Amino acid sequence: METTGGGRPGTAVVTGGSSGIGTRYAERLAEGGWDLVLVARRAQRLDELAGRLRETAGVAVETLVADLAVPEDLTRTAERVAAEDVALLVNNAGINGYGYFTEVDPLLLTRVLNVNVTALTVLTRAAVPGMLKRGRGAVVNVASRLAFAGSLPPDPLPRRAVYGGTKGYVVTFTRTLAAELADTPLRIQVLCPGLTATEFHLTTGEESVAGTEQRVHAEGGMPVDEVVTASLAALERGEVVCVPGLADPAEALDRLVAAEVGMRGFPQP
Repeated sequence: METTGGGRPGTAVVTGGSSGIGTRYAERLAEGGWDLVLVARRAQRLDELAGRLRETAGVAVETLVADLAVPEDLTRTAERVAAEDVALLVNNAGINGYGYFTEVDPLLLTRVLNVNVTALTVLTRAAVPGMLKRGRGAVVNVASRLAFAGSLPPDPLPRRAVYGGTKGYVVTFTRTLAAELADTPLRIQVLCPGLTATEFHLTTGEESVAGTEQRVHAEGGMPVDEVVTASLAALERGEVVCVPGLADPAEALDRLVAAEVGMRGFPQP
């Protein structure tokens, strides 16, 4: 992405910055000279990451301790995202709420919707108008390959009716928004990683993973650096849909679009 007049890229807001993909985005962006606003629930982890990045990369790093399922915290975060210095928003925060639909606590399912859908939408809405006014900016929304797994039953995949539904929303929302903004300078991306080597599967989302050390769930997966590298490279190329590790993403996307046309029954809405 282009830099500001002073030669620095600007400020990037990364939600879910205290672990996994979010932490790696923060590290990579700091290496590229971005100032950062890191958003997550775990203050100690944010503070440790911020201190390390200030020292190693020499960038300004703010921490914003917030639970994006809580309206007041979401409002505070949206206000920061709308500020004039923000040139990149990475909507990475997400929780899974895995389990049989009839057995998962309804409050947890509401939390999944609030974080994965409502917060992502509200923060994108906070970011885009100012970016348009300034004539530059980008939004990356983190979805999942599980957005495309509606036809597959659980085992070995997780029980994920609500989580998969929320990630399907993220894909459709982002692709449609990108089309709406196609004639503007903004870049809009949806990142759809598969299984990634993070701590995401260690909790369903009621509580954060305890401790300050980054952990990896037993299932393993693609290294987070490969996921973030794919996303940032795709963003530079202006690609709307990024699926790390897919052999031929362009061909797969063409087949998806063709299937959508077929499902509609005619080429135009």
